[in-house]
Amino acid sequence: LGLVTIIVAIDNAITTQNILIPLFAIVIGAMLGEWMQLEERLEALGRWMERTFGERLGEKDENRLVQAFVTASLVYCVGPLTIIGSVQDGLVNNYEFLLLKAVLDGFASIAFAASLGPGVILSAITVFLFQGGLALLAMLFGGALGGVTADNPAVIEMTATGGIVLLSIGFILLGIKRLRAANFLPAIFLAPAFVVLLQWLGLGF
Repeated sequence: LGLVTIIVAIDNAITTQNILIPLFAIVIGAMLGEWMQLEERLEALGRWMERTFGERLGEKDENRLVQAFVTASLVYCVGPLTIIGSVQDGLVNNYEFLLLKAVLDGFASIAFAASLGPGVILSAITVFLFQGGLALLAMLFGGALGGVTADNPAVIEMTATGGIVLLSIGFILLGIKRLRAANFLPAIFLAPAFVVLLQWLGLGF
C-alpha cells in the first residue's frame, strides 16, 4: 500500500511546470502548518473519534485507529480529483469527477482497512467536510473559479504539490520516516496562489 501511494505521489509530483512553485509552497506551507499545529489538531480529532466510536468499531488500539483516520483523511483529500470534482460540483452541479473519486476511494479503503483497521471509515467525515467546503466556496465564488480545469496551471501546480504531500504519507506507511504530513496541507492551497500571483505579475504561465 505504501509503495502504491509513493508511485501515485511521484506521478502527480512530476506534472509540475515549475519546480520552484511546489518547493516554496511546501516550505512555507510546512511552516504555516507547524504554526497552526495541524498535525496535533488532526490527531486530537482522531483520539476524540476513538473515544466516541472506537468501541463500536471494535478497535481497541487507540494509536492504530488514530493513524487509520489521519492517514486515510490525508490520502482522500489530497489530489486533483478532490479539487476539480468539488469545484465542478459547486459551479455547475457536475458530480462526475466526485463519482469517479468515490469509486477509486472505495477500492482504496478496502486496502487501507485491511492494513490499518476499521478506523479508516471515520475519514468519511473529513472528506465530507473538505469536499463540501470546496463545493460551497465554488458556489459562492463561481466567477473566479470558472476556469478550473485539469490543464489549468494553478490546478497543475496544486496537483504536483499534493503529490509531494502524498509522498510523505507513503514514507509513513512504509515506516521509512514519521513525517508530520498534515502540516504540509497549507502548501496545497499556496501553490495555486503563487501561480495566480506570477500570472498577475506577468512572470510566467
